[in-house]
Amino acid sequence: MRIIISIGIMLALVVGAVTFGVLYVVGQASSPLLVSEPQLYTVEKGSNGYKVVRELRARELLDSPELATKLWLKFFAANTHVKSGTYRLVPGQSLQEVFGTLSRGEEHYFAVSLVEGLTLKEWLVTLNAQTELKHDVSLELVEETIKAESAIGDADSATTTTPWLSEATSAEGLFLADTYFFTANTAASSILKRAHRAMLDYVDTQWQQRQADLPLNSQYDALILASIIEKETAVSAERTKIAGVFVNRLRKNMRLQTDPTVIYGIGDAYDGNITRKHLRTPTPYNTYTIKGLPPTPIAMAGKEAIWAALNPMETDALYFVARGDGSHEFSSSLAAHNAAVRKYQLNRK
Repeated sequence: MRIIISIGIMLALVVGAVTFGVLYVVGQASSPLLVSEPQLYTVEKGSNGYKVVRELRARELLDSPELATKLWLKFFAANTHVKSGTYRLVPGQSLQEVFGTLSRGEEHYFAVSLVEGLTLKEWLVTLNAQTELKHDVSLELVEETIKAESAIGDADSATTTTPWLSEATSAEGLFLADTYFFTANTAASSILKRAHRAMLDYVDTQWQQRQADLPLNSQYDALILASIIEKETAVSAERTKIAGVFVNRLRKNMRLQTDPTVIYGIGDAYDGNITRKHLRTPTPYNTYTIKGLPPTPIAMAGKEAIWAALNPMETDALYFVARGDGSHEFSSSLAAHNAAVRKYQLNRK
């Protein structure tokens, strides 16, 4: 009898010890890592769970006993397979939660804002400043791929689904301004592909819902006008009215006479000061000397400017001048416009 009791006690002790050990090991994996603020962690290709644990320990983010983490990985972890990529570690996250994230491949997403009103050249500077991207594009390459209707966008189907794209002689304006999210080591060209496809989809959709009888021959004309609107104002409420002014001038066969097109035509020689000589020197983009729209967009447009170009406000205004505070004074006669110029431009100078 005593032997039976002794065996029972020993079994109970063993069971208790095993239970304690299991609870301890699982508890260690459930305890928060030593992460005081969010940080990035990259899992290289070919890594496994044991390597991840060693790296976390080397970075002093894990203080659980090595034996405990090895036992947890071997016997208790739901999934020790990890996917390569860059992940975000946050305070309060446990080893168990980290492995859940790594095994599901829930990588951290970075963001790049490609801003409306900037040129393709300026966008490429922004993309090249993103250290998390693979830099595989240049201005020349983007221009070539657009002209060849190849890599950027849906290359094989671009001309059939968007025949107006054949009007483009430049890549300028053919990408939608927006914020794009990506994982580490994404190719910059893939961001441009998405922006190009987004532009084609958006402008085609809006073109079908455009205002009737606009003096625009195609979606490409709409993009050209939208880019001018984008450069003329950053005030959201003014976009449709500025669009209305330009549409009025196009209908009356008046020159658009908008400085941003002149500046775009000057190119890299522009030093920040537009002169009378600039306004009088003919270029394909000088809307003081040419009638109608310039040959290409002069910047990237966002959704609001495109919508405004296709849904201009009904107005009798034919002129506008900057007030100096970001907004504009609109006029329906040249006399009123000249008075506004004297008030807001000449007197201010």
